[in-house]
Amino acid sequence: MDRPRRLRRTPAMRRLVAETSLEPRHLVLPMFVADGIAEPREIGSMPGVHQHTLESLRKAAVAAVHAGVGGLMLFGVPLPEDKDAQGSQADDPDGILNRGLRALAEEVGDATVVMADTCLDEFTDHGHCGVLAADGTVDNDATLERYVDMALAQADSGAQLLGASGMMDGQVGALRAGLDRSGRLDTGILAYTAKYASAFYGPFREAVGSSLQGDRRTYQQDSANRRESLRELELDVAEGADIVMVKPAMSYLDIVRDVADRSPVPVAAYQISGEYAMITAAAQNGWIDRKPAILESLTGIRRAGADIVLTYWAAEAANWLR
Repeated sequence: MDRPRRLRRTPAMRRLVAETSLEPRHLVLPMFVADGIAEPREIGSMPGVHQHTLESLRKAAVAAVHAGVGGLMLFGVPLPEDKDAQGSQADDPDGILNRGLRALAEEVGDATVVMADTCLDEFTDHGHCGVLAADGTVDNDATLERYVDMALAQADSGAQLLGASGMMDGQVGALRAGLDRSGRLDTGILAYTAKYASAFYGPFREAVGSSLQGDRRTYQQDSANRRESLRELELDVAEGADIVMVKPAMSYLDIVRDVADRSPVPVAAYQISGEYAMITAAAQNGWIDRKPAILESLTGIRRAGADIVLTYWAAEAANWLR
């Protein structure tokens, strides 16, 4: 009789033969910095996650770096009255996201990787990821011009990796060309290669104070499609992506595996707000054991092939893993 249980007998034996590792360096912490608040503000649908002031952002970043996280991904939350159709705050050096990036760069320097969300949705009064054409649709090519403006401002503010998350056709190529033309050859691009239109983004929209009208199904991918992600992968790599990402993670682990099997560059996956909220709510109700559930979910994403995992538990999990 074969007895595979021999290799499961003790924690030391299981650790010795583990096929997948989960380490602090694999984890990236998404963070929110908000304009016009005097103290950190907890996000109602994401208990334990906050919109930060510049001061609390610095403190939380230092704590995360001390825990050993691999990077920090920053999102900006402007005042509602500062939003407009073009998302003007996005590339304003004094806009909240760019001020936040400078604060992170000053506080943590090269001790971790400072990343920026290079998308307009937080800054537009209509909440879409791009500028709108006269008929109300998102104008792909006009949006690319705004992304380049945003990328240059973020690079100047200290971002080392730009999170191209808008799912516009040609966005990676436009960013790479714009960065190269301006001499910012060392600024990398984290391409949201396979970003699906998902019902699990709801808490994030609260986190950034989204003004979205309608939905994003004309530019984010359909959850029914699988092969399409490989086409997006080929395009992003050809256009110069340094890292590619699948978002969300939970319902798309098959896509993470597909992309990981074919990608010549590192692969990230984003454990999104809805995933965080579900595990948190179940744990608060006593239905699951919180810490093992979090670590199991992160290990599952790594097992599917992700080299990097964006998760709101990055700092906490990194402390556990240390």
